[in-house]
Amino acid sequence: MNHLAATSESSSGWMSWFALQVRSRREPAVAAQLSEQGYECFLPLHKSVRRWSDRVKEVEQPLFPGYLFSRFDFLNCRSLLMTPGVQQVLGNGRNPIPVEERELESIRQALGSGLPSQPWPYLRVGQRVRVNYGSLNNLEGILINFKGSHRIVLSVTLLQRSVALEIDLVWVTPIHETSAPSRVLHDSRAPIPILGQ
Repeated sequence: MNHLAATSESSSGWMSWFALQVRSRREPAVAAQLSEQGYECFLPLHKSVRRWSDRVKEVEQPLFPGYLFSRFDFLNCRSLLMTPGVQQVLGNGRNPIPVEERELESIRQALGSGLPSQPWPYLRVGQRVRVNYGSLNNLEGILINFKGSHRIVLSVTLLQRSVALEIDLVWVTPIHETSAPSRVLHDSRAPIPILGQ
């Protein structure tokens, strides 16, 4: 299973996805607690091989360690902020910054494709491409070459984290973008927390 989800209801109707910083290695437990409270959560997971001296095991780990995503009404989220393990909602100053929904949809689509994925350093530069083939059709990301194979990198801007998927070069075409102003300051090195325990 690549994510946890539950239905969420709001009295005011301003429902957006936000990135939550949570205690590292507690992401699944925090997501489960939030889901029990009625919050919709998305915890992307990837499979990795762990080696011990006596065995090798494939385990699921968070794609973005220390973070998960939740959709809620920011004006009515007191119980979310009081949940053990939730450290803060990411934003700028005292304002929360919603995560771009299309970025989360790209992550969901990528995980649903069954292709191997792995955490990847966040990239700001590179050729933006669109996949035109198979289960990743219409997915947009940055094309890179790593260890002799091509990969598409999908990014969550607010977290400054990325995920890489191995692809065939013939699957993609370049995208010619027009610049749009970003909601995140370009000179900031990391997201600025706005609320915490």
